[in-house]
Amino acid sequence: MKQKFDIIQSTCVPLPLENVDTDQIIPARFLKATTRDEKFFGDNLFRDWRYDKEGNLKPDFVLNNPKYKGEILVAGKNFGSGSSREHAAWAIAGYGFRVVISSFFADIHKNNELNNFVLPVVVSEQFLAELFASIESNPEMQVKVDVPNQTVTNLATGKSEQFEINGYKKYCLMNALDDIDFLLENQDKIEQWEKNHD
Repeated sequence: MKQKFDIIQSTCVPLPLENVDTDQIIPARFLKATTRDEKFFGDNLFRDWRYDKEGNLKPDFVLNNPKYKGEILVAGKNFGSGSSREHAAWAIAGYGFRVVISSFFADIHKNNELNNFVLPVVVSEQFLAELFASIESNPEMQVKVDVPNQTVTNLATGKSEQFEINGYKKYCLMNALDDIDFLLENQDKIEQWEKNHD
């Protein structure tokens, strides 16, 4: 969903697992779906971890634990590896996460998140470990992600880190523009350039 990004302050959902691949984020059987409905994919985020074979919620999985909620997913190292399926980003966005924090993202998945209005924030392993510890200590603690200043702050400890984001993608997120919207916004400039280069 297209939303402007500015400052996002939220509680977090912790997923302290490394090497979470896109098949675990959204199983391959959902790639045949003909819908782009965000709710459909969000309902099936981490499907095989969230539900048993009868379709019942597994109470021990973090998304089914009512004490964890928020717009920020905090994930272990190497998030989004494996298949390049964009459906994984659709599922994360469809569930309602606007930010994913990890110490490392697979490149294609990272770009897919950005293209689907989910901000991947790369932090140091030390900062990530401290985040997990803070969430475990108090699930109500919050994290502040300041997109204009490119900082992420653990409000439980007050510690912050800078994060990198491509300037073009930052502009698009802050203005709720996808690539087509950006081209349309600059249509006059593009047409003028074409006239000048005939």
